[in-house]
Amino acid sequence: MLKSNSQTSRIIGQYSRGQDGPLLIAIGGIHGNEPAGVLGIERILELLCIEPTYNPSFIYNGTFVGLRGNLAALKAKKRYIDTDMNRLFKIDHIAALRRDMSQARSEDRELIELLDTIDDLMCSIQHSRVIFLDIHTTTAHGGIFSIPQDNSESVTLGLNLHAPVIQGMNTGLAGTTMHYFTKQNFGPFTNGVCFEAGQHDDAESVDNAVSAIVNCMRSIGAVAARHAEQKHDDRLLEYSKQLPTLCNLLYTHHIKPQDSFVMNPDFVNFQPVTEGDLLAQDKHGEVRAPMSGFMLMPLYQAQGEDGFFIIESLEGY
Repeated sequence: MLKSNSQTSRIIGQYSRGQDGPLLIAIGGIHGNEPAGVLGIERILELLCIEPTYNPSFIYNGTFVGLRGNLAALKAKKRYIDTDMNRLFKIDHIAALRRDMSQARSEDRELIELLDTIDDLMCSIQHSRVIFLDIHTTTAHGGIFSIPQDNSESVTLGLNLHAPVIQGMNTGLAGTTMHYFTKQNFGPFTNGVCFEAGQHDDAESVDNAVSAIVNCMRSIGAVAARHAEQKHDDRLLEYSKQLPTLCNLLYTHHIKPQDSFVMNPDFVNFQPVTEGDLLAQDKHGEVRAPMSGFMLMPLYQAQGEDGFFIIESLEGY
């Protein structure tokens, strides 16, 4: 059955056929200029509704829920209103907000409302375990990838999405969903992965998000392999071809608004860079690559705290 929350637009929809199994929570729009995740979740819910009509043997184990992350930013079509929501998932910060919301910013309010919604879902839905799938897109073209948590189960989940897995991002960032939606905060049967579905404005990113959700459902046993169409594997494998399977973060170039950071044009994800290459300009002058590796997430938007990342391919994958 499909359910919608009439009191808030945060819950995109909910699907279950009454079978025991995992609770898969997919979140789109943590950044408001990244609508592909929300659109992909909407399409998945539509497909789930009609699947039993065309396939009477279809079984869904557990429950799927789709959520919108930052409602105000999605409406404004901006990465954020006051501050980056995907840097606020910190235990101390959340505890402080729960004590006093008098100075809360827009994203603080969104954060608490999202977490309250998730708490209500986890209390009201019977589940064997919880999986969080956080769907994003990037300003640059150049392929899809996933960011796991720091555990082998999350890495395996990312690999099952047929996208390059970038390890070590949790050390280069702070306060993201992958830092918070963990076993420590939600119980021992919790896991999560972040999926980057492509470029913000590329229509293909929506299809990539759909395929990633389907593959995630198959990976966790929510749907049988025979009910996950091969086209979803084919799509993600095509986008990932000639890209490294497993990578590690080498360097994060953090920036502040006063830095006047401007990325040089036409860099794409997974583009090789050599130590000393000119990558950007800021108020101090030229910004050059501190080491050789592959470019990841070069900043081509006004808002953001990271100018670019440099990653390395891990041999043997």
